[in-house]
Amino acid sequence: MENKKQIIDIADIFRSYQHDMKDHLLAANLPAVKHFHIVFTIPVCLHNLFYINQQVAYSLLFKAVGKTIIQCAKNTEYLGVQAGAVCLLHTWGQTLTYHPHIHCIVPAGGLSEDGMEWIRSAKTFFVPVKVLSAVFRGVLCRLIEDAINKGEIKLPHDTANFQVLKTKCYDKKWVVYAQKPFSSADNLIRYLGNYTHRVAISNHRIIDYKDSKVTFYYKDNKAGGTRKTMTLEVNEFVRRFMQHVLPSGFYKIRYFGFMAMCNMKTQLSLCYSLILTPTYLSKLTGLQAIEVIQLLSGKDPVICTKCGKGKLAVIANHIELLIESG
Repeated sequence: MENKKQIIDIADIFRSYQHDMKDHLLAANLPAVKHFHIVFTIPVCLHNLFYINQQVAYSLLFKAVGKTIIQCAKNTEYLGVQAGAVCLLHTWGQTLTYHPHIHCIVPAGGLSEDGMEWIRSAKTFFVPVKVLSAVFRGVLCRLIEDAINKGEIKLPHDTANFQVLKTKCYDKKWVVYAQKPFSSADNLIRYLGNYTHRVAISNHRIIDYKDSKVTFYYKDNKAGGTRKTMTLEVNEFVRRFMQHVLPSGFYKIRYFGFMAMCNMKTQLSLCYSLILTPTYLSKLTGLQAIEVIQLLSGKDPVICTKCGKGKLAVIANHIELLIESG
């Protein structure tokens, strides 16, 4: 039992090195709409490059994900809106292997181009995952190549040039996963709280530690989420855990689009007001002036206001005068 406690203490110690962004994220003032959960992953061929350039590479990964979401959402072929997103970096898989990926919470809709309307998306995410995957791959590869040319990123020792790596990247399938919208704001907040507060392995997953070996359980996603156990030498367990301690001062959660900090007082505030304000534009399309007045006021304007029975005559010139003065 004492040995197990020593392993648990390792997780407690390194938890302090992770930025605890839980309270920060829960105070992010998420819009009162449904939200999608989108996950962006990178292929294994980029893992070595990312691991030896963590500070810069993780920042480029955030930038690529943000650009992909914003760029695709603006496309009028899909939703044609100014989108927003909260993005969170994780670097581990279930067995503590190195697996950088970003979880995104994306509001189901966005601001119209003129900023006058909140446009809601359908039940499914407003951009097909195949499109997201292709755009994400192109954006990230360009960013990495630019960083290499500027001397900001170094190549792995077994890679002669980035073109070799880029070819491998384009031969691989880039996985982007889109989950259905959260059913309520409470579920969203609870989900985000768990993700932001998580480290590579939680204490309750460690089953035993004896003979310098650590046993823990994990979910095998390739086997439909079946629960399995794995035993590692203690040195290997600690090595795997240490891979996921982020660079000093690195923020694992970032905001993009109308949810970015620089847009908090302008675009995000506008979203709140538009979401809470009834939208009449679509309902008014194609209606005559009298019909518009009736819809907005809830009263028939041609009924005599004195007797409530007779109908007033509608004269075109008077209506035009009413519209001009209004």
